[in-house]
Amino acid sequence: MKEVILIKNGELALKGLNRRTFEDMLVKNMRHRLSDIGKFNFTQSQSTIVAEPVNEDADFDETVERLKKVFGIAAFSRAAAVEKDMEVILKCAEEYLTDDLLSARTFKVEAKRSDKKFPLKSPEICAEVGGYLLRKYPHLSVNVHEPELIVNVEIRDRLAYIHGRQIKGAGGMPTGSAGKAALLISGGIDSPVAGYMMAKRGLELTAVHFASPPYTSERAEQKVHSLLKQVAKYSGRIGLWVVPFTETQELIKDNCPEDIFTVIMRRMMMRVAQIIAEREKAGALITGESVGQVASQTMPAIACTDNVCKIPVFRPLIGMDKDEVVIISRKIETFDISILPYEDCCTVFTPKHPRTRPTIDYVEECEKALEVDRLVNEAAENARFVLINAY
Repeated sequence: MKEVILIKNGELALKGLNRRTFEDMLVKNMRHRLSDIGKFNFTQSQSTIVAEPVNEDADFDETVERLKKVFGIAAFSRAAAVEKDMEVILKCAEEYLTDDLLSARTFKVEAKRSDKKFPLKSPEICAEVGGYLLRKYPHLSVNVHEPELIVNVEIRDRLAYIHGRQIKGAGGMPTGSAGKAALLISGGIDSPVAGYMMAKRGLELTAVHFASPPYTSERAEQKVHSLLKQVAKYSGRIGLWVVPFTETQELIKDNCPEDIFTVIMRRMMMRVAQIIAEREKAGALITGESVGQVASQTMPAIACTDNVCKIPVFRPLIGMDKDEVVIISRKIETFDISILPYEDCCTVFTPKHPRTRPTIDYVEECEKALEVDRLVNEAAENARFVLINAY
């Protein structure tokens, strides 16, 4: 008997002729995510990928924890791989699933027979395995409608696989399958969640963070590193660009009306982020904006921000309220980091009475007081790169 992991790829099964491309990308991502745990061989058959450790010292508990966070996996199971012999299958089901069988009161057996040459059909396999387990575990009873445990037996081309409970995966599409996008990340609750949600749809992430020392501290940047490290457990490693933004913010404060400060600041951020996106071959920007959450996120303010954008801006939180965002942030373990009291540049020089209905003409007129091109180009040129790994 050898222990393996059976991986169900869910949504990828709906792909057409290019489905294999998505599966290969998923395998590449899994291989990279598990590289420091051990070497695994991956074989693909129908809608299942079998991960088999090359060395016996692979840490299966850690492997399971990491696979839970790999986008593109709908569900997976630890399974025993044995030869296609009914006596061997019965013995393995009894021994491999001992803990599950002892803790359950009801069960049923489900069998899949991909190898049609196997002498028993699926209903016969179920009957054989079910009867054997009832004799070995007399406290059990069969419940075909709502069993506490489902014993799965899969007869495939080379081997038979026995497994119990399935583990829910992260779902979505493999990271990188939809291209690359640049995430504007501050340090609050919203932007890490926005990055997670777009990575779930297959986007590889690069990140852009604006730092304004001495108004923002090194701890504020370290907070962003910690947030991205949590997101990277789902998305894979993330390249972070830290943009010096002090001069830009001070000039906006000194030369522009206070009520429009935040909108002009966000327009400058978008301009810089687009230069970095082009550098990174990213085709879109991602922000954590939600309609009406703050003054800079009203429809007129968002229109003013988008006016300087030449590539798409994805806002996955746009229709969500704060409670919904917090639920996801707790799930991906970014919430406690986000609420650490280290001020980011978005809260520096916040106007007391921001304009909620700015017009593009008004904002553009205000920006004439700034050397926009110089500020944007220098900020992008002086950005510092940091690679964030999950583990």
